[in-house]
This record gives sequence, C-alpha cells and structure tokens, in this order.
Amino acid sequence: MTLLEEFHRQIRLAGREDEPRPGLMQDRDGPVRRTWSQDPAGFAMVECPEGLGEDPDRWIDRQVEFFGARGQEVEWKTYDYDEPADLLERLRDKGFVIEDDEALVLGETAALVHPVEAKGVALRQVDADDDGAFAGIADLSKIVWGRRGGHTAELREELRASPDLIDVFVARAAEPLAGEAEVPTVEVGQVVCAAWVRYSPGADFCSFWGGSTHPAARRRGIYRALVAERARCATERGFPFVRVDCSPDSLPILTRLGLQRVATTVPAILAPGRAS
Repeated sequence: MTLLEEFHRQIRLAGREDEPRPGLMQDRDGPVRRTWSQDPAGFAMVECPEGLGEDPDRWIDRQVEFFGARGQEVEWKTYDYDEPADLLERLRDKGFVIEDDEALVLGETAALVHPVEAKGVALRQVDADDDGAFAGIADLSKIVWGRRGGHTAELREELRASPDLIDVFVARAAEPLAGEAEVPTVEVGQVVCAAWVRYSPGADFCSFWGGSTHPAARRRGIYRALVAERARCATERGFPFVRVDCSPDSLPILTRLGLQRVATTVPAILAPGRAS
C-alpha cells in the first residue's frame, strides 16, 4: 500500500481530516463529512473522501443549503483524486470560489529531524497562557495575510483544551531585522513565524500547519528550523509519518528535505449569499 493510500485510509476515511477541536461540531451528510464552528463567524469545512456517488449535485446542494441557512462561510476541501472528476467545476457552478492549488506532501518524520541554524531569531514552544505569543501570531497574520486574528483565538483554545494533541512554536526576532522597500523593520522580540503540529491518536500521521514568515525575516532558515523542531517533537511522540498541505513557496523546501508530493488539494470557498 502506498503512503497516499495509507493517508487516505487512516486520515480521510477515518474522519481525522479535521480532528475535533473546542467549539467545533462534526457529522456526516451521506457521503459528505462536515466540520463546523457553532459560531457562524467561525471555521467550517466539508470533504467527500468516498466520492459523491451517482447524484453529486444533490449532496452539493444540501451543503449549500445547510451552511447558507447558518449564514456561514464554508470551505469544500477537494483532492485531485476525489470523485466525481469534475467536482471543482460543479462547485464553481454552485457559487464556490476556487482558490489556489496546494500540494499534499507526505514522508517520514524522522527524515526531517536535523540541525538548522535560524539566523537572527530565537525559537521556542509556547503554551496557551502566553498572551504575548498569541498576540504576536495575530499581528503576523495581519502583516502576511492582511487580516488580524482569524484562527488565532481558536488555535489558543485548542492548545488549552488538548495540549497532548498539538504543539505550537514561534520564532521571535533576536535582533532588528530590516526589510526591503515598503517592508517594515522587525523589532526585537517580535513574532516573525509561527507553526504548529497536530497529532492524530491511533494514526501514524501527524500534520504540520502554519509556517508563514514575516517578509523581513525570510531566507534565514526559519521555516526549515521550525520544520525540524516539529519533526523532533512528533518523532518523540511516536508518529512515523507527516502530512503537509503546502504552498508553492514551501514545496521546494519540503521536497529537498525528502517529502514527496502525492496529490493536489484545492480549497473551494462558498461565502454566505454567493450560492447560484
């Protein structure tokens, strides 16, 4: 059995694609697996690891109706091997906005455990009571993605409720870091990168998330160092394999480190009121 087949069996078919977290509900609607925040302003995701059967539009329409009634934005997480083969086109026809491709990469966790020098920063693991770290993560989200907060409060509550299922790390500037034109200088102590690793009890796979880096702190080995640190923790916890959904920026780094691209995953987003 290939690593992708094991991932599909252990994670997607077993309902571990998005592990239960504080404030999140999970259920199934026929072949569709749903995870959503009870707060309509919060996270919602669906997927169809077993395909949508002979009447795919029926199941798509049901999700549009369900989340539309809640006034909640939802992401349909698609993989390039999902059925039907024209799933993205069907979602687009229903009002979903197709976002940029991401690569699903898998590999051995132990292969990522190696010393990396992260220049000009200090790495450390944080706990849920670290107000400064989570404020810094929210500020970083604003700088990199143009929106403050977002998942930060949910991430903190997840760490508080289930510290055995997630480890969170930040990189703080140990010296001023000057950016290029129109990029603000980073002050000492400022969070310039945040990353976390989630653990799936009963499975062989952990998963890496985050890793966005302040523009003034790039090309310093920070992302690679946080990969190595998360891999060390995961190896110590007994997870032999790792999964990452990565952007084109991260993909070359991870493949050079030994992970393999095995599939493409594409998010399709339906905002309230956009259904066709």
